[in-house]
Amino acid sequence: MFVDEAKILVKSGDGGDGMIAFRREKYVPHGGPAGGDGGKGGDVILKVNPNLNTLAFFYNQNRFRAERGGKGGSSNKTGANAPDLEIEVPAGTVVRDADSGELLADLTQAGERFIAAKGGRGGKGNSRFVTSANRAPRIAEKGAPGEERWLKLELKLIADVGIVGVPNAGKSTFLSVVSNARPKIAPYPFTTLEPNLGVVIYDARDLVFADIPGLIEGAHMGVGLGHSFLRHVARTRVLIHLLNGESDDPVADYNQINTELTLYDEALAQKPQIVVLNKLDLPQVAERWPQIEAALSQRGVQALAISAMTRQGVQQVVQRAFEAVAQLPAVQDPLNEELPVYELPTAEPIFTIERDSSGNFIVKGKRIERAARMTYWDHDESIMRFQKILEVLGITEALQQAGVKVGDTVFIGDFELEWSD
Repeated sequence: MFVDEAKILVKSGDGGDGMIAFRREKYVPHGGPAGGDGGKGGDVILKVNPNLNTLAFFYNQNRFRAERGGKGGSSNKTGANAPDLEIEVPAGTVVRDADSGELLADLTQAGERFIAAKGGRGGKGNSRFVTSANRAPRIAEKGAPGEERWLKLELKLIADVGIVGVPNAGKSTFLSVVSNARPKIAPYPFTTLEPNLGVVIYDARDLVFADIPGLIEGAHMGVGLGHSFLRHVARTRVLIHLLNGESDDPVADYNQINTELTLYDEALAQKPQIVVLNKLDLPQVAERWPQIEAALSQRGVQALAISAMTRQGVQQVVQRAFEAVAQLPAVQDPLNEELPVYELPTAEPIFTIERDSSGNFIVKGKRIERAARMTYWDHDESIMRFQKILEVLGITEALQQAGVKVGDTVFIGDFELEWSD
């Protein structure tokens, strides 16, 4: 089964909790703090496996969670870092944020890696909080939460040569006789419902050919197979435009396909094309060929005529395809995509304060919610530290201005707190 789209949920591991501990030795009656830091949570990483050809693996599994870091130990022992979780994807996988549609990564090379979610850092143990005023702190941090996000994966086949044309033009037959591919072939439209890849060898060189399913009018708008397969043309460097010799008007078909390519992406229309009329073994097609050749020539197209069934003229098409690829620059951006632009964060508020229908105060903000999750609420010193964070961020003053009173309920993330002075 060929699957070229998937939506997955990735969750990196939380950091391990820091520990509150003190030295306990026979001849050291007042041992100092010795709580170790927690270990780092595991990253979730997408890695290219060149042996994969589809995203079918994600059809049955779409949620991935890395392990959390180990807890800090006594005697200043640091918790173990959690192993990273690697998810294998095929070459040509485009990664987007499922919510915003932002382009995150374009994975094209074997072994290429993308950190989809970074693991949370380990919490600090109490030995990290020693000060001149507090030599025995009973305070530590919980591990930082990992990242969680939905990702949209799109597969764009990586091929040197793409074979395009109207349905039933003979694309699959052509691919089967020039390569090692064995696509399904039948004399009716839309036999090919998924792209097929084949390796073509010529003059001690090899190229990957892709048979792209037939395009119809309106494909750029998603009509028929539409967007599902137009995306696969984007990475090809040269197009073999196969015309159906039995069509009522092969020249009109030629214009239609090019129009669809242009409407989907103008860059596709700029790719080198080798225009080929197929089914020359049929007498009526051979008879019409001079007229079709002249009509295409008037448009500046030097077309070829073949019979994929009898292999007449096929080798000439292959030779021209290899010559066309050889003339292209050695390095060419295979993906006509917008590049991500990294900018300094915009002036977003550090926090916001709202009130619900019951009069409770709701504080929202990435930094303060993260600090709340990393606080040991059963230790007074940890609570005092959290109150200082509220003051430093200006949340205490903002709540007071909003009318908070002793005894009021304040929600910060998943935590329900009672306000006190």
